[in-house]
Amino acid sequence: MSRTESAMLELGTSVPHFSLPDVVSGRVISAQSFADKHVLLVMFICPHCPYVIHVQEEIAWLGRDYAAKSVGIVAISSNDAVAYPSDSPDGMRKQASHLGFNFPYCYDESQDVARAFKAACTPEFYVFNRDRKLVYRGQLDNSRRNTPTPVTGWDVRVAIDNTLAGLAVDPDQRPSIGCNIKWRS
Repeated sequence: MSRTESAMLELGTSVPHFSLPDVVSGRVISAQSFADKHVLLVMFICPHCPYVIHVQEEIAWLGRDYAAKSVGIVAISSNDAVAYPSDSPDGMRKQASHLGFNFPYCYDESQDVARAFKAACTPEFYVFNRDRKLVYRGQLDNSRRNTPTPVTGWDVRVAIDNTLAGLAVDPDQRPSIGCNIKWRS
């Protein structure tokens, strides 16, 4: 495990192109899959990372809490599944089932999507507005593993709520901290 900060893609960046298989449904998911939504939340996560495990229940709650709102949510795992078998599509399906994810969980086998997002760690969060411009990137909240600060999803929730309300998102954003993405050699 290598403690890594997110690279903080530039605000205002257009959502990078992606077209990936959802490991649960088998459907191909892209940004266009959420064309009718006012907000798009893209998360880079994986099953084995202790930083993701620390916040994974809140990630599931995000899906439930925003299900009836105009928010599209997609999780992506880009880790090398050969070197990290628990991060394979089968491991991802188990995680999604165990936590009750109600959003697509896609596998980025080529790792090209992670590169396009400049994703550096898991977990990492990106919020795009209706025009699919980046308004938030970084941490879920101020909680950290092995600290008493509760997991609330505050930073991501405020970004989503402000975007839904047509309000600006504070550009003073903190990077996520997690395991580095496990790049193939």
